[in-house]
Order: sequence, then structure tokens, then C-alpha cells
Amino acid sequence: MNATTSKPSQAANSQKFLTFELGGETYGVEILRVQEIIGIQNVTRVPRMPGFVRGVINLRGRIIPVIDLRTRFGIKETPDTEHTCIVITQINGPSGPLTMGIVIEEVSEVIDIPEGQVESAPELGMGIRTDFLLGMGKLGDAIVILLDIEKVLSHTDLEALDDVHEIDTDKKVD
Repeated sequence: MNATTSKPSQAANSQKFLTFELGGETYGVEILRVQEIIGIQNVTRVPRMPGFVRGVINLRGRIIPVIDLRTRFGIKETPDTEHTCIVITQINGPSGPLTMGIVIEEVSEVIDIPEGQVESAPELGMGIRTDFLLGMGKLGDAIVILLDIEKVLSHTDLEALDDVHEIDTDKKVD
């Protein structure tokens, strides 16, 4: 079998994920959900937001809410480094598309994970939520935790972020 004949079938049966590090584990999010990756910057805190919401940033005149995945997942907080960055994603919010940033420790790479190398998220019992996981990607001996970015936040969380996002649609900041 040569590369020419295997490549189309591999592309048809795999998905691309942006992988990143968080708390010593590798996570992945569908590349189609990623708009861009920016360096960490000053985040303006917004009162009365959930603890995992760092605040908002001004990205080329648009107000973007920023969440910290470490805090959201209950992972020990660590200081930001030169590798810390914000992944700008777009999800379906309660009132339409919602652009948000997620703070991660370090971007790894964009990878293809063949369909057959993704297993369902394990049932952990004890009321532990796993609905925000697309599954577990197997890459050799390594595991990539694949996130469904649409489900990382609850409906209530999304409504709070949507309220911040509405500020942006009313008026752009220069």
C-alpha cells in the first residue's frame, strides 16, 4: 500500500484536534472549533462571574469572555508562564454563536486521530460528569482526553458568558 492510496481514506476516517497540556495531561479540542491562539494577556475581571471565569479581553475591538480550564476542571492552579496561552473558540451559546477564550498551559500540536482510535469516555459512576468528553484518543501508549467544548460549561454558565458577550454586540471597544 502506498501513501497515495491510504491518505484519502485516513482523512475521511479521522478528525483533527488541537492538543494542549493542562495539569500534566494532554487534552484535545476539535480544530474546527478553534478560531485562533493568542498569547496570555491582561484579563479584566468581571464582578459576580463564576470562579473559573477569569474575565474578559479586548480582542481587536471585541469583548471576549475568558475561562480558565484548570479552575473549571478542579486542577491545581499554577502561575502563568511564557507558554500559557488563550485559545479562542466559538460555540453555540443560548442566544447564538458565542466566542470565548480558554486559558491553557501550553499548546502541543494539531493531530489526526483515526476514528478507530477514539473510545467512548469511561463511566466513572458516583455522579461524576463525563458528558463534556467526546472520548479518549489513543496515540500509541498515550491518551488524549478529547473535549466537547460545547459541553464543558453548563447552560447556566453559558448564560452568564452570553450576558458578557452581549456587551460586545451592543458596542465595540476601541
